[in-house]
Amino acid sequence: MKPRAPGGFRFERGQASLELLATVPAMVLGAMIALQLAATGYSLHLADGAAEAGALAAVAGMDPEAAVAAALPGWAADHFDVTSDGGRIEVYVRPPAPLPSISAALEVSASAWVDTSDG
Repeated sequence: MKPRAPGGFRFERGQASLELLATVPAMVLGAMIALQLAATGYSLHLADGAAEAGALAAVAGMDPEAAVAAALPGWAADHFDVTSDGGRIEVYVRPPAPLPSISAALEVSASAWVDTSDG
C-alpha cells in the first residue's frame, strides 16, 4: 500500500517536474513567437523611416535607394528592396528570422510620396 499524505491523498513525487518538462517547449515557442513579432514591428518602424529618407533624397535630387540604404542598420543591408516611381518611394524590409521563408512571409513595407515637379 502506498503512503498517504495527511489529507488522504497519495504522494505524487515527480509530478511537478513532469509538468514543468511538458510546458517548457510551449513556453519556448511562445517566447520565440513574441520575439519574432517584435522584430517584425521593429522592421516596420525602420522601413517607415527609410522610406521618408528616400523621399527626402528624391526631393533634393539625390539617389533615393542610396538614402534608404544609409537609413537602415547594417543587418538590413541584404534584407531590403526599394521601388521608386515618380515621387513615390516604397521600401520593403524582411525582418531577421531563424528561417528565410519566415523572413519572406513577414516582409513589411512602407511608402512615402513627395512632389518632385519643379514649381
